[in-house]
Amino acid sequence: MPDSEPDPELADDAMDRFPVPDFEELPEDLQERIADETERAGFTPNVFSALAYKPSHFRAFFEYHDALVEDTALEREEIEMIVVAVSGVNHCYYCNVAHGALVRIYAEDPLLADQLVANYRTADINDAHRTMLDVAVKLTERPTEVEEADLEALRDAGFGEEAIWDIAAVTAFYSLSNRLAMFADMRPNEEFHTLGRD
Repeated sequence: MPDSEPDPELADDAMDRFPVPDFEELPEDLQERIADETERAGFTPNVFSALAYKPSHFRAFFEYHDALVEDTALEREEIEMIVVAVSGVNHCYYCNVAHGALVRIYAEDPLLADQLVANYRTADINDAHRTMLDVAVKLTERPTEVEEADLEALRDAGFGEEAIWDIAAVTAFYSLSNRLAMFADMRPNEEFHTLGRD
């Protein structure tokens, strides 16, 4: 842990297509959230810098994000696996790198994120997680083809009804996040590239 708390600082280069606001000009609730995240991570993740561009959307985005990771039947490792697999097929640079770091941390596996981004089907995961990612990727790439058999496959793999809902909710949310990040050309912090690799 650092000896002193890092100061929140919004990176001008967090995204290339829209301006990043000054931290001091943000509403107080956004400043508080960003300060908390900066203290937790040791740096200000660029997604907070970028989404601060539109405070009402920042609030809604992170409120739903928080619900997805706090009120869930999934393990945090499973949530991050879904994010990385979905972001891999969507080719989202920001989420591949940032959530790749979270996969490494929560799964305690320095290799898993790279495997999931490249091709989750060949990753070192169990059959239940492969089924989970099969359905998440299908919902991402071919949503009109999702059918009851996909939900049944998740049930057979051991997922309960709430977990099945959560798999879909995380998948849908991060497809939205991926597209917004790519549209704005959000750039991942350098720190994310090395987190969890030791």
